Amino acid sequence: MKAVILAGGYGTRLSEETGTIPKPLVEIGNRPILWHIMKIYEASGITEFVVCCGYKGHMIKRYFTEYALTNADLTVDLSQNSITLNRRVSEPWQVTLVDTGQDTMTGGRLKRVGQYLGDETFCMTYGDGVANIDIRAAITFHNEQGTEATVTAVQQPGRFGALNLAPSGNRVSSFREKSILDGPVINGGFFVLEPTVLNRISGDDIMFEEEPLRGLVQDDQLSVYRHDGFWQNMDTLRDKHVLQDLWQTGTAPWRLWA
Repeated sequence: MKAVILAGGYGTRLSEETGTIPKPLVEIGNRPILWHIMKIYEASGITEFVVCCGYKGHMIKRYFTEYALTNADLTVDLSQNSITLNRRVSEPWQVTLVDTGQDTMTGGRLKRVGQYLGDETFCMTYGDGVANIDIRAAITFHNEQGTEATVTAVQQPGRFGALNLAPSGNRVSSFREKSILDGPVINGGFFVLEPTVLNRISGDDIMFEEEPLRGLVQDDQLSVYRHDGFWQNMDTLRDKHVLQDLWQTGTAPWRLWA
C-alpha cells in the first residue's frame, strides 16, 4: 500500500520558518517533520510514498536525492571521480516526488498524482501533523466499513487552562491545564481512500476538504476512525516548540519506531 503526503502548501502561519524552506522540511529534532510522518507509516509496514510537492518543492526533492549521501560514511576518490558509500544508514523507502503545482489545492494535488497510485486502496495525510496512530488498525477499520473513504477523527489539542466556576459564576472553584479531551473533534488527516475518490475531484482548484468530502458524506461513503491518542499538527511556531520539547525530552508519543 502507498501513502500520499500533501506537502505543497505555503505554510503561511509558520512564516518564521517557511520563508526559506517548505513547511514539510521544518525540523523537529534535526529531522524534517515529513521524515517523522513517513516513520509513522513505516511503523505500520508502509514504505512506498507519493509526495505532492508545490511551494519550494525543489528543496524536498533535493533532500531525498541527497539523503543516502548525507546519512552514510563516504570514500571520495578524486582521481577516479567516484564516491563509495561505506556505511549506509537509510530507510527502506520508495519515494515518488511529484510537482503538483505552486497554487494547486489539496484535492487538485491528489488528483494529479493519481497515475502513481494504481487501482488499490491507499493512505493520505498532510505534511504537517504527527500522531501515535495505528495505521494498520485504521486500514482494517476502513476495509470493514466498505466505504470509499475513511477519515481519522481526533480531539483538537487544548491551548489554554480550563476554569471550573463556582455556582455564583464569579469565582473560580478549580483550575486545571486543558487536556486533549477538552477540544472539539476535528479532521486529523491520516485518511484511507479508494481510488474512486479521485473521480470526485474535477481539477486543480478543488479543496479535498470541501466538495469531495461533502459528496462522500451525502453518499454515505465517508467512515470515521476515532483516534483518542496523541495528535498534534505544526501550524504555528508554538506548535513546533511543543513538538520540539517532546522530542528533546524523549517523550514524543508519535515515535512508534525503535
